[in-house]
Amino acid sequence: MQVQNKYQRFSKIGLVGSGLALGLMLSLTYSAVAEKMASPQLPLEDLRAFAEVFGKIKSDYVEPVADKKLISEAISGMLTGLDPHSTYMDVDAFKDMQASTQGEFGGLGIEVGMEDGLVKVISPIEDSPAYKAGIKSGDLIIKLDDTPVKGLNLNDAVKRMRGKPDTPITLTALRKNEPKPLTFTLIRAIIKNKSVKYKMTEPGYAYVRVTQFQEHTGEDLAKAIKTMHDENKGPFKGFVLDLRNDPGGLLNGAVGVAAAFLPKDTLVVYTEGRAPDSKMQLTVNPENYARGGNANDYIRDIPEDLKTVPMVVLINAGSASASEIVAGALQDHKRATLVGIRTFGKGSVQTIMPMNNGAAIKLTTARYFTPKGRSIQAKGIDPDYIVEDGTDQSNNIHEADLSGHLSNPKDAKAGVAVKPDAVTTAKDAAKDKLNEKKYAEPTGPIEPASKDDIQFTQAMNCLKGKPVSHTEPPKVEPATI
Repeated sequence: MQVQNKYQRFSKIGLVGSGLALGLMLSLTYSAVAEKMASPQLPLEDLRAFAEVFGKIKSDYVEPVADKKLISEAISGMLTGLDPHSTYMDVDAFKDMQASTQGEFGGLGIEVGMEDGLVKVISPIEDSPAYKAGIKSGDLIIKLDDTPVKGLNLNDAVKRMRGKPDTPITLTALRKNEPKPLTFTLIRAIIKNKSVKYKMTEPGYAYVRVTQFQEHTGEDLAKAIKTMHDENKGPFKGFVLDLRNDPGGLLNGAVGVAAAFLPKDTLVVYTEGRAPDSKMQLTVNPENYARGGNANDYIRDIPEDLKTVPMVVLINAGSASASEIVAGALQDHKRATLVGIRTFGKGSVQTIMPMNNGAAIKLTTARYFTPKGRSIQAKGIDPDYIVEDGTDQSNNIHEADLSGHLSNPKDAKAGVAVKPDAVTTAKDAAKDKLNEKKYAEPTGPIEPASKDDIQFTQAMNCLKGKPVSHTEPPKVEPATI
């Protein structure tokens, strides 16, 4: 989930609510409203149809329906019909979202979206009940206890999955290449998502894993670096930044993490949208990552060798949004070598817009681009070395697999879709070829940065100048448009 911090300048009030109110008042005031509205005008005929449907439901539906429910469902439908990431959050859902960005919330510990009316797992959060139970990216949840998911919207499904800590819930899920649905019984817990984990894997080599970009992720990274630097008693020989299965989070958190490794004023990401305030260029500057700017610049005291130490970033299909911003920036500036498999491909920015009633909407307002102008949307970031993790990767999903996903602006010319670029095609072909091998499924999640972690092992080889066991993409002719 890539969202803009609620403290930033993007907060807007009541846009959808006011538009809906105008629609409901249309029968009395549409002429006056039409005269006052600046271009583009409200679609009066369509709003008249909305009011007519609203009236028919109120008078003829088999059971009485409260006005509040109908209006809430109408708003939700407007947003979910736009793309997989725009959504309406009622008061409770908004509070839960705020809690999750601060690092503690109740539930199962999975980042989810909707696909064909089912809940699709984007990524399980490390150390959560879902992660420990073996739920994987790409699983399609079809039943919550005895309730089918079909017919529920995403907010309804999320509410059912959340609950009091220590209470059980049974999830039934479909998994690619599994002949029968899988059943998982999980115990709800308070998810205390520690976003930064770190250790010295061996003398001179530092390892940091970012599990999610939260409000204090940049600060926590800075503290981890200084702790390891003191432990090492000198400059690092190599640094591994692990962004695998990191679903994203706050935009300023991504800028803060990238800032630890890039020179001051270096461009990290820029965004393009329709609204003037959705067009930004975010550089390595405290104003873009630290609340309070220079006064609270947590990057200031990071050892200087962090800007030049040999570095590898680990990525996979669960690396999304803010993770892709960091990986793309470090790759574009040739600051780090990327190892793993292609990322999820979520290159859009969602702005949280609080409403007057205590609810909020999460609206896609911009696409983001790497410093060299690459749009990540529905494409992802390709690693420099393709290294599988040793398990069956056929279950991986990407943004491009989600119905209704936002298009990549580089993939269309005059509205006509074109073929993927030659490099992406080649790497996809290489991945498909590698996936023909049959791997034994592990008995549980692989411990990151352990001897069983193939991608980490190859990252260390890269840092030490040893051969990296990877798949070379086949050479292909450039695609013709």
